[in-house]
Amino acid sequence: MAADLLQHALFMVLTISIYLPSLWLFRHCHQWVLLHPLSSACVLLGIFLWALDIEYADYQRGNRLFYWLLGPSTVALAVPLHQQFDRIRQLAQPLLLTLLFGVVAAPLCALSIAWLLGAQPDTLLAITPKSVTTPIALGIATEIGAVGELTAGVVIFTGVVGALGGPWILARLGLRDPRLVGFTLGINAHGVGTARAFEIDPLCGAFASLALGLTGAITALTLPSVVLWLGQ
Repeated sequence: MAADLLQHALFMVLTISIYLPSLWLFRHCHQWVLLHPLSSACVLLGIFLWALDIEYADYQRGNRLFYWLLGPSTVALAVPLHQQFDRIRQLAQPLLLTLLFGVVAAPLCALSIAWLLGAQPDTLLAITPKSVTTPIALGIATEIGAVGELTAGVVIFTGVVGALGGPWILARLGLRDPRLVGFTLGINAHGVGTARAFEIDPLCGAFASLALGLTGAITALTLPSVVLWLGQ
């Protein structure tokens, strides 16, 4: 028991020790997107785990507290959402249409690309919930029989890529309205994209929170049934 507690503490210290310097570097390099801590810290952490020959499953168990905190932190996003509720209500219809399109299109595009590249059924199953935040994605993975670790990796990768590249792509397309940018990031890059949206603008973050929550809810209610029905 004492050995397990020590291992958990060491893994948590390792995580914090890598994340904080990465965050400092990001802030002192004028927030250059390629140095975002959710990309640079992941790379450094992967190198450490490989160099120390630590299994990812052991590392994940040692950071269970951080995984648990994903749930409360997601719920906490309702606070800025409530603060911007009047603005959101005025755009209810176009937001709903965009949401429904995004919920369907995002996983279909990912699955189509993976299938064309020759991905195996287990990989396709793990990719399916890639457009929702990690706590919800892991719950869906359990219900549909996907590999949770692979699903978590795909979700994090999706979020990091979306958060880093999304604002840049949207700017090149001429979309600079913080409401549109936030809602797009929330649908496509879930938790990581929402964190990035708050760095851009509080209004952007509120719309990202809305998209993240609704995307997660709709996906959790429909995706397991659809997958199980297709598997019959």
